[in-house]
Amino acid sequence: MNVIDLLNREQRKERHPDFRSGDTVKVYSKVIEGGKERVQMFEGVVTVRKGATSSESITVRRVAHGVGVEKSFLLHSPRVERIEVSKRGVVRRSRLYYLSEKVGKAARIKEKRTQK
Repeated sequence: MNVIDLLNREQRKERHPDFRSGDTVKVYSKVIEGGKERVQMFEGVVTVRKGATSSESITVRRVAHGVGVEKSFLLHSPRVERIEVSKRGVVRRSRLYYLSEKVGKAARIKEKRTQK
């Protein structure tokens, strides 16, 4: 085993909720403003999940004040505090790039109903 594999294994986070593209998630990330650090939430639909091991990343999209905002997060970054899944989406693709062209009701994703 080489040094890079050891470093990747050290930096991996063990626990992430099970989610995929199409799900609505809340990503809590640490933000530094001035000399203070606080936790900021970003809620949106996962459009892309790519990579593997410690370099795995997700792209989350939401519409804020009529403007689409996409933000990428490294899953195993120390800046990402936690991820919560709000809704499960029913999609048949792994990359939802077509959502960036849709606006309003057309950009909705069907919600997967779960038995309780």
